Amino acid sequence: MSTRSATPQRGTASRRLVAVVLLVPLLAALALWAFAWPAARTAPRDLPLGVAGPAAATAQVEQQLGRHEGAFDIHRYADEAAAREAIEDRTVYGAVVVTPQGPELLTASAASPAVAQLLQQAVAQQAAAEGTQVRTVDVVPAPESDPRGAGLTSSVLPLALAGMAAGAAVTLLGLRGVRAVGALVGVATLIGLVAASIAHSRLGVLTGDWWAEAGVFALTTLAVSAAVAGLAALIGTAGIGITAATIMLIGNPFSGAASAPQMLPEPVGAIGQWLPPGAGTTLLRSVSFFDGAAAIGPALTLTWWAALGLGAVLLGSALKARATSTEPAPERDLATVG
Repeated sequence: MSTRSATPQRGTASRRLVAVVLLVPLLAALALWAFAWPAARTAPRDLPLGVAGPAAATAQVEQQLGRHEGAFDIHRYADEAAAREAIEDRTVYGAVVVTPQGPELLTASAASPAVAQLLQQAVAQQAAAEGTQVRTVDVVPAPESDPRGAGLTSSVLPLALAGMAAGAAVTLLGLRGVRAVGALVGVATLIGLVAASIAHSRLGVLTGDWWAEAGVFALTTLAVSAAVAGLAALIGTAGIGITAATIMLIGNPFSGAASAPQMLPEPVGAIGQWLPPGAGTTLLRSVSFFDGAAAIGPALTLTWWAALGLGAVLLGSALKARATSTEPAPERDLATVG
């Protein structure tokens, strides 16, 4: 090999080395920021909280809660029954009920064990300052087999990984069009059935309708896998990395699965609910513990992700087929006869 040909190769190798040395730490720093920053800034921000009882009696409670500036979004209810209904409808995470016997705190650990614990601490501190005690009632408790909600939140990452793997596999295997759509839907369906069998039947961390939970698992997986395969069908294999990075570095840490969207810095909580991990976690809680209350929003979010992704798969396949058909046929040399 000549010296001239070896020099460009060495220059290319050097540039690749510099790119790797700079890019890997940058990705590590981005991942650390994405996961650590929301966790380190966890605090209530306009957290929906109810106050029930006569207006004259609840005024003092509202004033005390208002001292936590920007922490709570107060909803007023006439009595305990209305407050319970609001919790079951997922309008509020809890409620302080003023009774003749003293204040009563209603929580829903199934909605978020972290929020339920936070409310207990906040209300108990105020009651202790006044020399009273607070009776706590868990209106919608978490399952006994998963009191901290760790089992449910731990299902977010595997679903995201399974969806990314399915989308990448369909792309790298060269499946296109209807075949690719069929493969994505089939894989998501099987993952949904397996996930429900493990989380509901085996571990008991979910307590709702089995088939509805399987559908949530399948839809969440399909939303991720279709997004991966769809973007890859439009821009090439780079779409796999772009979508995977979005889901892993933004979707998972911004999902609020371990606490609640209102416990994350703004606008992180809102962004997380527009991505499959956050929408999937919220929908799974609604279906499993609240009889489908407040399920329309996250269900539509996941459906849009799945529909747009599958549409992109079909569109990308059609564009490639059209480009192939319009390419001029290669000229053939005429063979000499005789």
